[in-house]
Amino acid sequence: MSSNRRDWMAGAGALVLAAVAGHGSAQPADVAAAEAKAPPLPALGTLWSVPPMELLDGARFEPARADGQVLVLYWWASTCPFCAATTPHLNAFWQRHRQRPGWQLLTLSIDRTREAALRYLQQRGYAFPCAWVTPDIQRAMPKPKGLPITLVRGRDGRILTAERGQLFAEDIDVIAQWL
Repeated sequence: MSSNRRDWMAGAGALVLAAVAGHGSAQPADVAAAEAKAPPLPALGTLWSVPPMELLDGARFEPARADGQVLVLYWWASTCPFCAATTPHLNAFWQRHRQRPGWQLLTLSIDRTREAALRYLQQRGYAFPCAWVTPDIQRAMPKPKGLPITLVRGRDGRILTAERGQLFAEDIDVIAQWL
């Protein structure tokens, strides 16, 4: 993705998060304050650990099962227009590659409630692995600033790529090079 397009979308995404917070339709009212304190995207090569967590379908994500595999992490919200544009591409990528060994996808909803995230996934027919970000998950693995956030963690546990903002199909297809 070009730097100018990415920078514009990152700024627009921050405005959307602030606007949504003000309307109370996504995260609690303090989401704008939390977003202001959010860490930057991790630098390439940064070691990135992921805590165990319950998925919305009742299964569990166990970090040990992702050891030695590529792990794609994607933070999203049902109220985020950039997420709404990106998520169908990510879902199509997951559908094409989900049987391929050596990689996992973990999406992370920052919706206000677990039920809102689940409803959004069901309405759109998305069945990829998804956890709702609880305060415990947020403390253990703080979401970087912006939305959506896409991180690709390599087999060695280090960040291969980190993207903030809307991704297009061709941007997501690039992830296949690491699978």
